[in-house]
Amino acid sequence: MRVHVVSDVHGNSRDLAAAGAGADALVCLGDLVLFLDYADHSRGIFPDLFGVANADALVELRTARRFEEARALGRELWGELDRTGVSRESVIEGAVRRQYAELFDAFPTPTYATYGNVDIPRLWPEYAGPGTTVLDGQRVEIGGRVFGFVGGGLTTPMRTPYEISDEEYAAKIEAVGAVDVLCTHIPPDVPELCYDTVARRFERGSAALLHAIRTTRPRYSLFGHVHQPLVRRARIEGTECVNVGHFNATGTPYVLEW
Repeated sequence: MRVHVVSDVHGNSRDLAAAGAGADALVCLGDLVLFLDYADHSRGIFPDLFGVANADALVELRTARRFEEARALGRELWGELDRTGVSRESVIEGAVRRQYAELFDAFPTPTYATYGNVDIPRLWPEYAGPGTTVLDGQRVEIGGRVFGFVGGGLTTPMRTPYEISDEEYAAKIEAVGAVDVLCTHIPPDVPELCYDTVARRFERGSAALLHAIRTTRPRYSLFGHVHQPLVRRARIEGTECVNVGHFNATGTPYVLEW
């Protein structure tokens, strides 16, 4: 059995179309939407609306953890758009819909997917075809092994679209229970797995996920979210914990075989 796993696709539909080649199934751990590419500030919804110079400024502020100033810049830019009479919600949703149409069309059959923190779950049923199974707080058998899926991220100053409370996230982890492969968007709360060496900050990992790994001991814990982690893999209580990579940048899926 061969399963390819991707995460943090962020608009890379070209490589996504080939990600399932040679695999029995594709697993996607979310963040399909590209709002702003931190490596190439000309790509994404934000620079399309406000230009590369403003994207440069926003990335600089966020990287320096000057979140209040970043939000002030955002309010100023969106305010200018509002004054044109255009609804920001409709602009963002329209851009996301265009990306989703292209990305979901690129998914092979079968694909098993969960949400990332920048995704908009309410839109997924409109784009997920019969070959794509969307799971969140649920489990499925793939090739004789049980995979559990928990999507989304925890609350942060970034205020991305699908952030939930620690309690809600823990409830979904508990609902999944003991599985062979635990698939999440965010990592367990282990410092070296959560630190992004380029953004120079710790992303939020889940303590509930770490507890589940230690108590239920899945064969694998697979996740993304941290684009340039200090450590890409670690072994915890016999579980191989693997950051499957920033697919937008690499275009290469992680391969799981048994």
